[in-house]
Amino acid sequence: MSPTVEGPTHASAPGAPSVPTAMSAPISAAYSYCEAVTGSQARNFAYGIRLLPADKRQAMSALYAFSRRVDDIGDGTLPHEVKLTRLEETRTLLGRIRAEEIDEDDTDPVAVALAHASRRFPIPLEGLDELIDGVLMDVRGETYETWDDLKVYCRCVAGAIGRLSLGVFGTASVNGSGTHDAARAGEYADTLGLALQLTNILRDVREDAANGRTYLPAEDLAKFGCSDGFRSERMPRGADFAGLVHHEVRRARALFVEGYRLLPLLDRRSGACVAAMAGIYRRLLDRIEREPEAVLRGRVSLPPHEKAYVAVRGLSGLDARTIARQSTRRRL
Repeated sequence: MSPTVEGPTHASAPGAPSVPTAMSAPISAAYSYCEAVTGSQARNFAYGIRLLPADKRQAMSALYAFSRRVDDIGDGTLPHEVKLTRLEETRTLLGRIRAEEIDEDDTDPVAVALAHASRRFPIPLEGLDELIDGVLMDVRGETYETWDDLKVYCRCVAGAIGRLSLGVFGTASVNGSGTHDAARAGEYADTLGLALQLTNILRDVREDAANGRTYLPAEDLAKFGCSDGFRSERMPRGADFAGLVHHEVRRARALFVEGYRLLPLLDRRSGACVAAMAGIYRRLLDRIEREPEAVLRGRVSLPPHEKAYVAVRGLSGLDARTIARQSTRRRL
């Protein structure tokens, strides 16, 4: 369920340029490879991380490239047993990265880049183990009876990415945010990941159905007469597909409200990155809410000019300031 991308991620970001730390040619080449992977595969992700300084952008590209490898195993056409073997091999590689057993002249550029990034930043690499666990759920064809069941999957494949990203971003007490909120930054990052993943699930219901996957909770499907799935542009008589979508949109919006409390806890450019990525998905959610049946006809996306607007909003700090004000009012 990974998005695709247009354009490179190494385009200049607005704001003051970052001066990258000197690094060896093999490590620089490994990061360049990861940025190329990100630039060719991850439209919304790449759009956000171009707002980061060079060192954080490189680290995020390394995280994406490793995550993409895991996703591609799960989403590919390999036989079931081969997928299981490949995922366990990837988990073994992650163990070598964690144990600092990857040399800079290793033949795997993703491993080289991620190993270097994990020395630069306090990245909780166990989050990538959780991602592998989530993709194993896909390979095994798991379905989800309730939202609580689906949350387990979403926390593995998206919440964990939020927490991994926080290791790169770090936290900063800004806009009057207190230490109590800062201690909950991981929780907010996790929740924002859930919001993004639920939006992703709504956007891709038709594509996932074609691949034999249904992610929305079975009890929700039954409630709205949609248990037969989404293999066609037309739902069966009596199905309330719009009602189902609006129900899930309300759930995603509540997750966004909570997850956006992360923004005031980040530095300006990290906050801009998160605001850009989350803002794109929030606007996708708006489109899906306005026209639920559009997701049955194809993938809903935003035009480039709208993404640029989202990026400018994020870089201006407008979203972060709005969330900070809302958080202050809630505390009062």
